[in-house]
Amino acid sequence: MNSQHPTDAPSTDTGRFHSLDLMSTLVAVLRADGAVQFANAALENTLGLSRRTLENADFSTFFTDPALLQTALAGARGKDFAALRYEAGLKRVHQDPVPVHVSVADAEQVGEILVELWPLEQQARQDREERLLDQAQANKELIRNLAHEIKNPLGGIRGAAQLLEMELESRELTEYTQVIIHEADRLQSLVDRLLAPHRHPHLVGDVNIHEVCERVRSLVLVEYPQGLKVVRDYDTSIPEFRGDRAQLIQALLNIVQNGAQALTERIAAGDAVITLRTRVARQVTFGRQRYRLALELHVIDNGPGVPDAIKERIFYPLVSGRDGGSGLGLTLAQTFVQRHHGLIECDSVPGRTDFRILIPLP
Repeated sequence: MNSQHPTDAPSTDTGRFHSLDLMSTLVAVLRADGAVQFANAALENTLGLSRRTLENADFSTFFTDPALLQTALAGARGKDFAALRYEAGLKRVHQDPVPVHVSVADAEQVGEILVELWPLEQQARQDREERLLDQAQANKELIRNLAHEIKNPLGGIRGAAQLLEMELESRELTEYTQVIIHEADRLQSLVDRLLAPHRHPHLVGDVNIHEVCERVRSLVLVEYPQGLKVVRDYDTSIPEFRGDRAQLIQALLNIVQNGAQALTERIAAGDAVITLRTRVARQVTFGRQRYRLALELHVIDNGPGVPDAIKERIFYPLVSGRDGGSGLGLTLAQTFVQRHHGLIECDSVPGRTDFRILIPLP
């Protein structure tokens, strides 16, 4: 006969507070004495402690300055305020404390106090993600409008140059018309690349992200057969998901090629490394939505890093950190990933640049 130890029984509060597990903010429900009655999944993950460990513990001990919470709890018990907000430091297992914004308020249930915490770094990241989304939408509209405005006059300029060339007898003068035609063709090619993501349909099928990674890896190693090492660091348990395989290959290829181009000196020295790392992220928020599971794909290189002057603008169209670059590779990559409801972030310091692709998983 199976038996269950009393301490293994699920908390009777778990069902009542189930909805709190869906929140990206850190939430604890405390009794009037400050003991933890319930901690949501986000708080568990941040503290590095299980819900069972947190239950009945004095929550103030998890702060660098316990007196701040104790004072807030006394105020809540005395009905001194509806809600009190302050900033504090939250301790974590084997990690530095994380700065948080704390909100303490009376819960609906008598004798319960609701404590919400927003990691300041998380808030900053969410603000940055929202800026990226807004920027991408503005870029898309700008590109489409600008490209169409350029496209029509270009055809007229090229056609006029061809007609003029037919009337010219001097070879020296036809050299000028050839310059006009050549530059018109170059601009036409640029316009076509700008419009490409908006022209092609989104062809959805089952995608294995490691097949995508292997395809990109082989293409890059053909282009850079010497001096570049592309390291695999895969979590093979990641499930397939619905997506456009061709667009994801192009997005990842653009990012990896961007890294390889930044590694020119290290490739010459023979110690250039790009790492493709796949992981599953759980209970993450990005693109203004909360996801139970998400693909986390990192492209990490040991290059010089993104120049400070363009760090905040690398996903803008026509922004490039190298001479001769079109400045479209990362813009198109971001567009293709966003078509999968995902996002690309970049964290760069000299010696390590990490492009992180997040895509929701089923």
